[in-house]
Amino acid sequence: MDQVEAQKVMRRLAEVRKLVDVWHGLTKEVTDVDDLISLGEEEKDILFEADLQSRLGQIASYLDEFELKMAFSGEYDARSAILAIKAGAGGTDSQDWAQMLLRLYLRWAERRGYQAEVLDTSLGEEAGIKSAVVEVSGEHAFGYLKSEHGVHRLVRLSPFDADHARHTSFALVEILPKAEEDIDIKIASDDLKIETFRSSGPGGQHMQKTSSAVRITHQLTGIVVTCQSERSQYQNKEIAFKILEARLLKLELARRNEEKAKLRGKRIVAGWGNQIRSYVLHPYKMVKDHRTDYQTGDTEVVLDGDIDEFITAYLRSGLGKEDD
Repeated sequence: MDQVEAQKVMRRLAEVRKLVDVWHGLTKEVTDVDDLISLGEEEKDILFEADLQSRLGQIASYLDEFELKMAFSGEYDARSAILAIKAGAGGTDSQDWAQMLLRLYLRWAERRGYQAEVLDTSLGEEAGIKSAVVEVSGEHAFGYLKSEHGVHRLVRLSPFDADHARHTSFALVEILPKAEEDIDIKIASDDLKIETFRSSGPGGQHMQKTSSAVRITHQLTGIVVTCQSERSQYQNKEIAFKILEARLLKLELARRNEEKAKLRGKRIVAGWGNQIRSYVLHPYKMVKDHRTDYQTGDTEVVLDGDIDEFITAYLRSGLGKEDD
């Protein structure tokens, strides 16, 4: 067995051990509750009943979390994730929608206790963003977030329309597993074309005097990554490499599974007919996932990052296994 394969086995063994430890803990908790029930029947004490209800609730919560973790069957589900957002059809409204989604996922990461770092952003012409790339660090970040991969559709009264008419906007969310250095992807320098250029702000204004922005083209696959958020060319290059590694890893997963349409090979257009989820703010309020049919009318809570119910419905439906 080579070193790379050994590291994969050891990593998987550590994940299984964590699940076993959780199961042993649950078994002990259930045994303690069983003893508590027996004692409560003898004592007929109301305090025992209150304690029992509390502990049963904790066990149910642990079991729900355990069930979700058991749904993580993919090789890379336990890893951190690279999340990319790109505005689609809809002009300024879609760029504003992309920024709303960026806030949604940053708030979700905060709720889950994950560390989220915005690696790169491209500002919109009038408002919002054209694109953004975020690294979400934490255990099973990719396993949870892979349910968000696809086109997200927003219907609302446009704040950018003088007539305040109803507009439909689209944005594409792409989820990539974070590549592990020196394990997953080997990139030959001869396969790369690295260019530098001056980064710009909205509308091409505020041009920098130095060429700090970086564009990397992987000539074997045609993948192009740009980064211009940092003032340092070195920092932009490091970030671009990180994004490139994640994209190449996902392409490699597609090659292994011979299912490029599910992972990268099939181009997803951020427009009509491709949405995985709709967020309707007018004429009624509803967020609906078109894959699981889960929906809620509490749109404000969802846009504030509370999407766990959507993720849970996706994982429990078994749809997540198609992404492995």
